[in-house]
Amino acid sequence: MTTGEYNKCVELYADGIFRFVLKNLTHREDAEDVVQQTFEKMWLKKDVVGFDKSKAYLFSIAHNTMIDLIRKRKFVQAYEQIPAHGQEEHARSMEARDLIDQGFEALSPVQRSLILMRDYEGYNYEEMAEMTELTLSQVKVYLFRARKKLQTAITCLDKLI
Repeated sequence: MTTGEYNKCVELYADGIFRFVLKNLTHREDAEDVVQQTFEKMWLKKDVVGFDKSKAYLFSIAHNTMIDLIRKRKFVQAYEQIPAHGQEEHARSMEARDLIDQGFEALSPVQRSLILMRDYEGYNYEEMAEMTELTLSQVKVYLFRARKKLQTAITCLDKLI
């Protein structure tokens, strides 16, 4: 396609492409941008596309560019909503973690180790008794008391915050 044929395409099809895109996007500035990008892409491929196929080629490019713009907008809108929710969740998670850490400080070393063994590591009572050299009933009692103490400490701390 020659420069003259390209200019003829702009004269013939720019308004039609603009109306087509404007009906789908509803924002005049966006439609103008899509038309501009469409003719820019056509210019880059002017050696490949013949004048006789230019109308179909231009409308295809305009349609694809318009779809890309719509997808980009949806992605940006979804992305903008994520940080607000994500930061809120992260703040709550960190607050809960701080409460648990402060509650752990209220426990004795034996109580702390029993909770960690049972609730975090998943050991059963017999294994815990063997590792700590406590009786089975001592492990159960110490663990029960540790959980109650932790629950009380977290509840009190939560009320302060």
